[in-house]
Amino acid sequence: MATLDTTRTAFGSTSAVSSFITRSFATLAAWNDARITRSALSSLSDRELEDIGLVRGDIDAVAQPNFFR
Repeated sequence: MATLDTTRTAFGSTSAVSSFITRSFATLAAWNDARITRSALSSLSDRELEDIGLVRGDIDAVAQPNFFR
């Protein structure tokens, strides 16, 4: 019959794993937000971009994910 040893402690490895997962999801969310922003701005005409104070060359800078800043 097998026994299970439950007396070991994690010594912070659980928090490191959860931190990694949290950062991964945050990175993915930032990338997706930038992708959606880039797509929305790219679909605007030059006149519409001018109305909001942008030119087509500004789109990549504006839609850059936060993890690159």
